[in-house]
Amino acid sequence: MTETGFEKAPARDRRRFPGISSRAYEHPADRSALVALRRLSGFDTVFKALSGLLPERSLRLLFLSESVRVGETQFPHLYAMLRDACYILDLEKVPQMYVQQDPNPNAMCIGLDEPIIVVTTGLVELLDEEEMRAVVGHEVGHALSGHAVYRTILLFLTNLAMKIAWIPLGNVAIMTIVTALREWFRKSELSADRAGLLVGQDVQASMRGLMKIAGGNHLHEMNVDAFLAQAEEYESSGDLRDSVLKILNLLPRTHPFTTVRAAELKKWAESRDHQRIMDGHYPRREDDKDTSVADSFRQSAAHYADTVRTSKDPLMKLVGDIAGGAGDLGGKLRDKFTGAGAGGGSGAGTASEGKGGATEQG
Repeated sequence: MTETGFEKAPARDRRRFPGISSRAYEHPADRSALVALRRLSGFDTVFKALSGLLPERSLRLLFLSESVRVGETQFPHLYAMLRDACYILDLEKVPQMYVQQDPNPNAMCIGLDEPIIVVTTGLVELLDEEEMRAVVGHEVGHALSGHAVYRTILLFLTNLAMKIAWIPLGNVAIMTIVTALREWFRKSELSADRAGLLVGQDVQASMRGLMKIAGGNHLHEMNVDAFLAQAEEYESSGDLRDSVLKILNLLPRTHPFTTVRAAELKKWAESRDHQRIMDGHYPRREDDKDTSVADSFRQSAAHYADTVRTSKDPLMKLVGDIAGGAGDLGGKLRDKFTGAGAGGGSGAGTASEGKGGATEQG
């Protein structure tokens, strides 16, 4: 590795993916949106014009003046991880990275012209080396996919919506766009989790990192299998009222819930798609220009159809029943809302409303 300037890569052998396209690890819904945007005529011109309205230059100056820039003499272990992640995913230009003083464990990748990666001191102090490697890979995955651009737009629009909240129609219009962007960004987080796994190549470390983000630095008090069981219970328990509450809890968030992220990542780690990448069979960046928008949308639609078909969530099961032409729709709706069909399932009155201010690692 010394010939390429990545001499600080860890000793254990890990695979590298020369020329890998971000399409290899992107969630189908994320991929279809990105392919469409990349192929949209004039898209780059619009965002170049919009960049003048965004506080990107201000953000860069703020991080430069108020945070610590990672490099060979500052947080060198993080710099080695960053360079290594770029080497594994074959990202030619290493993004700037900053450590920001903040006790909340968090990370993000933003920027229009060039991505900037920011990690908080709370995250650096919380995670061990291999867990942190997965997070750095996660953020480099965002950079490779071009997510930083849309994350910056989302931050800008969210702030704009708060400033014009007193204008009813204006706020509704902006929040409609923000809601759609959040739905896309939640899927992009699943993509970046996969990129983190490709970089770290240690699924247990990825699981531990997500558990720590959810429950703090108390690994001796936590168990991966039990943590994943929470995701199973979250998806399948309750009735339609709980399904509605899940949607309401999720709408304001830019990230999926942590247990759900862990379950999704574990499922992908055990999939044939992941194994093919590890075997060296993956889409190449040089072929991105030939990617079919229609094919990407079909794959996204197929994924959502499969999600509805296999989901254990009461609302998704009902949607599947309706799509399948199930009879007695009125009776099914009554049973789903009351839980009668499940032997008196749990009521929604005790359902958790979630932690609206929960930390989200980007």
